[in-house]
Amino acid sequence: MTEPARRINTDPENVEHGLASLVLTIVELLRQLMERQALRRVDHGDLDDEQVEKVGRTLMLLEERMTELCDQFGIDPRELNIDLGPLGPLLSDDGFPGTGAGNTQSSP
Repeated sequence: MTEPARRINTDPENVEHGLASLVLTIVELLRQLMERQALRRVDHGDLDDEQVEKVGRTLMLLEERMTELCDQFGIDPRELNIDLGPLGPLLSDDGFPGTGAGNTQSSP
């Protein structure tokens, strides 16, 4: 006997939560990439003091907004980190807004 086909949960609340999680995951990935790029530019001396200050403020505001959006949709920021199996997690632990988590993994 064959198993019944799995049905997609079309409950509007679940759909909204899932979509919000997906969008916030993408935004968080981009935020972390921008932060890493900014740190590289600072380390290489590509930015003057005013630019460093502006980038720092912008990244802090974006992190605060991410925390607000996660709260608004009832999403734990750690839920945004998708496990990619053998590749590891999608996002860096040290970049999650509102968690205060430090990066506990060593870089290879």
